[in-house]
Amino acid sequence: MTRNRRTRGTIHSDELVKLHRDRSGVMHVQAVDEIGIYRGLGIAHAHDRGLQMLFMRIIGRGRAAEVLDSSLVETDRFVRRMNWHGGLTTTRDRLSPRARALAAAYAGGVNHAFRKSVPWEMRLLRNRPEPWRIEDSILLSRMSGYLTLAQSQGELERWIVELVQGGLPAELLEALFPGRLGGLDLELLRKVHLTERVVPEQVSTLAAGARMMASNNWAVSGANTASGRALLANDPHLDISQLPALWYEVMVQAPDRYAVGATMPGVIGLLIGRTPDLAWGATYSFADATDSWIEEVRDLKVRRGDDWLPLRARIEAIAKKGGDVEEVTFWETDDHGVLEGDPTQDGYYLSTRWSGADSGARSTEAIVEMWQARTVAEGMAHLGAIETSFNWVLADRDGHIGYQMSGLLPIRREGWSGLVPVPGWDPANDWRGFHSPAVLPRSLDPSQGFLVTANNDLNDLGTAQVINAAMGTYRANRIAELLTGRNDLDSETMKRIQLDVHSKQAELLLEVLKPLLPDTPDGEAIRGWDCRYDAESCGAEAFERFYDELLRTVFGPALGHAAVDFLAAETGLFTDFYSSFDTVVMAERSPWFGGRTREELFAEVAERALSGAPRPWGEVRKVMQRHVLFGGKIPRWLGFDRGPLTLVGSRATPHQGQIYRSAERLVTFAPSYRFVVDFAEVGLESSLAGGASDRRFSRWYYSEAKAWRAGRYKKLRPTVLAD
Repeated sequence: MTRNRRTRGTIHSDELVKLHRDRSGVMHVQAVDEIGIYRGLGIAHAHDRGLQMLFMRIIGRGRAAEVLDSSLVETDRFVRRMNWHGGLTTTRDRLSPRARALAAAYAGGVNHAFRKSVPWEMRLLRNRPEPWRIEDSILLSRMSGYLTLAQSQGELERWIVELVQGGLPAELLEALFPGRLGGLDLELLRKVHLTERVVPEQVSTLAAGARMMASNNWAVSGANTASGRALLANDPHLDISQLPALWYEVMVQAPDRYAVGATMPGVIGLLIGRTPDLAWGATYSFADATDSWIEEVRDLKVRRGDDWLPLRARIEAIAKKGGDVEEVTFWETDDHGVLEGDPTQDGYYLSTRWSGADSGARSTEAIVEMWQARTVAEGMAHLGAIETSFNWVLADRDGHIGYQMSGLLPIRREGWSGLVPVPGWDPANDWRGFHSPAVLPRSLDPSQGFLVTANNDLNDLGTAQVINAAMGTYRANRIAELLTGRNDLDSETMKRIQLDVHSKQAELLLEVLKPLLPDTPDGEAIRGWDCRYDAESCGAEAFERFYDELLRTVFGPALGHAAVDFLAAETGLFTDFYSSFDTVVMAERSPWFGGRTREELFAEVAERALSGAPRPWGEVRKVMQRHVLFGGKIPRWLGFDRGPLTLVGSRATPHQGQIYRSAERLVTFAPSYRFVVDFAEVGLESSLAGGASDRRFSRWYYSEAKAWRAGRYKKLRPTVLAD
């Protein structure tokens, strides 16, 4: 046996499992069998991220106003409306005996750790946590699936309704979403009681905000690598402005097998990473799993064909600190989800359904099966069954690579993409089940020798057209450009690509802009710019001022300049769905241009926006990483908040870096976790935007941040390696 001696003291030991840290702070779980592995994972999560788990459970149960702060009652109303806590026992009971035993072992590990020590913050909040249950892990799985994925799609669809009700002409709407508005009924949408808007009405009714997960992942077959073994890289782009880090790394080992990668505290299983045989990574697919219907309501009944069916009332009691309790009634349909607003007044309302609302069982089954999966084909079969929509890229020890989309993606009638609400009383508009993973976008061992996903439109890889609003192709094209035509790729190449800050979007716009640049310091900086968004780049800062003003000039007259300013500063709409906006601004002529040509528009904007002197990009890219509970509320010198951090990159670079405001705080998109797997080596290399622990006074609270900022990776290997 070969031993890796870079270990620290034992954290836990019993007859099933032992836990210790390596010198990076990563927990190693050594168990006698799978039951021991999941028990150990529960202990590790509760030991290092107990506050994070309990905090998320409080939010997911809709108890934030009761436990945290009475001002959070609106958060609780939203969570109760989503009803993530509904049907958890039924979902638990759908687990197979094996999956339920593993989930129970995980919960047992969590409770073992909490019996020894509960985070002191819970005592400060005067909250005595209840025992952890399998249902709590299912709850957190649903939350992560919606908040990082499905919420953005729902908000985009809501924004379209707001545009219609604000009087936006149909030709402008079609130019923004060409060919994707099948089923749109402008007259009917204008009748809808829209009580919940995406942005405050005092700013404008024509705006939206989106928060989601963006990411890159790619795999390279053995035929294209220096070693002849496959490579895989993944770097989920999530919010890094909060501490602790969203991901929790772990190395788990049984006598004949290991797995290493990233987990989410409270959620069962290894979500991304590798075993000796197989590696897998995830990105958000942008597939549409959320739909809205227009409902006609009379006397608390909803129209279905020629019939009128009663709405179902769900009453939720929201407690507040101090003892007050508020009762809230949510009105539900049997087929289209929750109705928005108060239907005691007859009229037209929206109902909304997310396909993952009852999810959890299939996803848990799929993740636990990855421990034994040996090949890309096996992994695709398991991951394709996951109920949340991801792009999964895989590689195995024999050099094979694959891609599989997952998710409960509705089968809709022909001609309706799901992007706009349609009449709920017409049975033709009902979902007709869900697409099989076999018809979703997928690929096995493509001829080019690599697979790349970066939240781009991948409908061409499947027979079901499930994506109706993706991010642009810029990041995917840049990664493919750096992989194409090479047979000497290695892990160092993969890491350089993850850190790449070159923008294909800037390249495209500069083809039009360069001949029109003014003779100013701003213009000169862009003229000599290499399209890289590194901290020292003055061209990047000047170009972004041009781009911001271009969006304001094009979309401001129709949407309202205040609304566009809000979209740019306070939401992720321009960041997330920039492909739709770029389709407009890069057209030679568009109804959005007010009769001007593209060149006339670019010249006008350049003269107005590029009249000054640029600054280094890093000077305007400072963000703080704030504690999840105390962030911004206590003095910085106490060390709960860290920073400032300089965030390089842009919306369209492989190393994505975006900053905007949402819910009254700064939000970021950045590589929250980077990892690279080389099947010529054991384990993987990784970099985490934070540390292993949520304990402020632990040495592992912020231990990896310096290396993450510098683009350095650590090596994670099993403690005991077979000869």
